[in-house]
Amino acid sequence: MAPTDTGIASNLFNIGAERLALLGKHHKALMQGYLDGFIDETAFSEGALKKLIAARILWRPDEQQPLALRPLLSELIASMVADENRRQINADVAEKLEQIRNRVQAYRDAQYKGDYSVAELQLQRLTEHVHDLSGQFEEAIDSLWHRLNSDFGFVASLDDKIRENERAQKQLRRLLDGLDLLDFNELIELAEGNNHLRKLLVSQLQHQLSSHHSSLLEVQKRLVELLAKFRQQQARSMLITNMAAFLRQHPKYQPADYPNRSELPTLFNQAAAIVPKAAIALDKASERQVLAELVRALPRYQPIALDDTQSASFSMALIDEEIAARQQALKTDVENFYLRVIDKGGKLSALEYLQQQALAWDSEIWLYQIIAEYQALPQDEKQMFAILRDEAPASSMNQLLLIRDISLQLQAA
Repeated sequence: MAPTDTGIASNLFNIGAERLALLGKHHKALMQGYLDGFIDETAFSEGALKKLIAARILWRPDEQQPLALRPLLSELIASMVADENRRQINADVAEKLEQIRNRVQAYRDAQYKGDYSVAELQLQRLTEHVHDLSGQFEEAIDSLWHRLNSDFGFVASLDDKIRENERAQKQLRRLLDGLDLLDFNELIELAEGNNHLRKLLVSQLQHQLSSHHSSLLEVQKRLVELLAKFRQQQARSMLITNMAAFLRQHPKYQPADYPNRSELPTLFNQAAAIVPKAAIALDKASERQVLAELVRALPRYQPIALDDTQSASFSMALIDEEIAARQQALKTDVENFYLRVIDKGGKLSALEYLQQQALAWDSEIWLYQIIAEYQALPQDEKQMFAILRDEAPASSMNQLLLIRDISLQLQAA
């Protein structure tokens, strides 16, 4: 075993022994916390609580929640004492969700029967399942950070580092797939207006999963940065290795003096030709004559003598006339679109018609004018047409619907 490996093993041995000693020292209070579902902080000193939290034995699921055992520790105790009510056979997210659904149904059945003590117990178990689900993601994210901060530093070669990065990317992908299984619409339906269930299944869980998403995003950024760095180092290492192998095969090789060669290799002759800038030299008599001839050849501007009022009125009239002409042309093209629907029948896409007719209107202005013409029709004529909007959300985070296209067809009699 290498000295580095011996030091790592010794460090792990010391940490593990210290944390197992903590478990043995506080075994009664920890077991009572397992039975109660939460830890009585008054049973520990402040220093002992800090050590237990730092040792990843206790954690606080939420700022408003008391301390509790870590999910993996609870699962270990449940396996040792054969507690079938709490032992987790499968740690998969889908299995956790199924357990949550069953606990919600058991809680509602107990409330319906009026057995409030059983309902309180089921609510406690449901709370533990929700915290276990969130804790499962937190443990996996901590494992990813541990891999980033330790595993990449102990592997021997760049290829091993890249393989570790790919493993971490796959683990991150599985975590994201697990988060996608959580459907908050279903959780809202499970809550059904119950304040305790809504706070537990929607508010707290959504806040925790949002934090997990942010952490996974940071992990993904770090993985991409490391992979780019590893690929760059790998490329440089391959270049140096191949050059060293070439020099071993050709010990008498001497690099050529390329700047002093008359014919450069194609690899080095990649620069584009420089186009020199030209300008008339005014300090030369011959150039002055050429400049004078060019100036005389320019067409002369003939200004129209108008006073300020006439000039402004004339400009505004030209602008108004141009705007009116464009509006009329747009209105005519839209009317032709409606006539085309009447003549041909069937459904006709506005953007497809705009492309087929090679019209120069902006697509947004075109769609807006079609909607405006439809709204301006009399009620009896408006009933002749069926207007269909192709809408889509602006983004995954913005549910504002944007109109992508409009289809028009004759209404069936």
